[in-house]
Amino acid sequence: MSKTQNQGELPPHRDKRFDNVRDTWYWKASKPLRVVVHFFLRMKNAYIHYGGVKGMYRRWRQKRGEAVKRVDFGTKSFPDEAQRRKEEETVFPRKIKISILVPLYNTPEKFLREMIDSVRNQTYQNWELCLADGSDEKHKEVGEVCRSYGQTDRRILYQKIEKNLGISGNTNVCFSMATGDFIGLFDHDDVMHPSLLYECMKVICEKDADYVYTDEATFTSPNLDDLIVLHFKPDYSPDNLRANNYICHFLVMKRQLMQELGFRSVCDGAQDYDIIVRAVNVMLGKDRQPVKREPLPIAHIPRVLYHWRCHENSTAENPASKQYAYDAGKRAVEDFLRTRGWKGTVSHLRHLGFYRTDYQPDLLSNREDVAVVGGKLIDRQNKIAGGIYTEDGKPLYNGLHREYSGYMHRAALQQEAEMVDIRCMKVSREAELVLEEMTGTPYQPNPGTGRFDWRKCFQGDGCPAEEEILDLSRRFCQRIRQMGYRIVWEPAMIEKLDKE
Repeated sequence: MSKTQNQGELPPHRDKRFDNVRDTWYWKASKPLRVVVHFFLRMKNAYIHYGGVKGMYRRWRQKRGEAVKRVDFGTKSFPDEAQRRKEEETVFPRKIKISILVPLYNTPEKFLREMIDSVRNQTYQNWELCLADGSDEKHKEVGEVCRSYGQTDRRILYQKIEKNLGISGNTNVCFSMATGDFIGLFDHDDVMHPSLLYECMKVICEKDADYVYTDEATFTSPNLDDLIVLHFKPDYSPDNLRANNYICHFLVMKRQLMQELGFRSVCDGAQDYDIIVRAVNVMLGKDRQPVKREPLPIAHIPRVLYHWRCHENSTAENPASKQYAYDAGKRAVEDFLRTRGWKGTVSHLRHLGFYRTDYQPDLLSNREDVAVVGGKLIDRQNKIAGGIYTEDGKPLYNGLHREYSGYMHRAALQQEAEMVDIRCMKVSREAELVLEEMTGTPYQPNPGTGRFDWRKCFQGDGCPAEEEILDLSRRFCQRIRQMGYRIVWEPAMIEKLDKE
């Protein structure tokens, strides 16, 4: 095989500095050694991340179980004939057309046909598919395929763009074609679950939502049942959203809201993230500093209804192939902070597509809607031992090494919490008064850290029992949420515990 052919098979995002090395005899001869070295490096990292051999074994069993369960979220989850008939015959109280926007660019024919077929296979039929084609002259088959579909199905609209306007500009062209009441955003090489639009329509009617999103799965092309990652998303939370575009796919939004916003070329690559964040900003209204948390008409469908294709050039396969997209996402978050009047800087985490916000001088001074900021508790083995919990006190991320980010990197993200631990928290003046009322003692911050000095609120010389500490944490956080304030977990705020 010639050098040109060999390099031609390498992905375009490769580090080109090594092109001259890969074909040398010593590079090929060293392959067995490199495989062994990489294996031991992976084992070393796993040992650290999972907290030893037992943790590695637990993770192995968990992944094995996940692999078996993943099959249930592929074609096995598609409606059978009876369920399909039921969904198709459902009469909703509102007549809503959903316009699906798909900007095309040099889309492989197989991917294109599978994408279009997945829309035509929807059980909810009041839709239109708006295709704006920015493909170059070498990919005329994209237009030919779209026009052939449009001749047999009038709901499929196609427009060739004479000059490629970039993904945001091309999406704006798609939107100019749309006549629907709600707008859905769909990638040109992905696949819809047959019940996707039906489930969206059901939630729009039941919850009067302006903005709906679903869970999603990543699959290895071409097998829809070869699922790699299942993304089960949290309900809407502004802090989670500023840390990562977890909403992503699939999203439908009220037409008037999207029309007010439009897609910005400055955020090409993260145009969906940008419009999601700006939509939240519009929903929050002109009050730049809301005193309390306000419910927004955003609904989450906790069901995998979108399949994101993973192939050589996709972001799902190689995140580094679209670094520009993550830089654009960072700009979207920075613009949100600026619009709300919050002073802070946004930075990339080591995991691409994830961000953290450092507020000046701190979060509580910037955010009147937040009354409590909790942190991470670490034991002597550098494992997470508490700090963030569900509403009923179930710990999240416990047992993970402090440097391990866990599922969807959530253990490394700033996020809204139902409950945090009084042993590592800072609070607003309003929350101080609540603590004083509950404990019967004056609020006292630790002079070194500025955090709540929790030991002063327990009587006796010894350390209180774990159950007693967590009970006060639970009751305190419940009161704060009842008052309408948010609680935020800050993983960079760490408290070392004395216990093993």
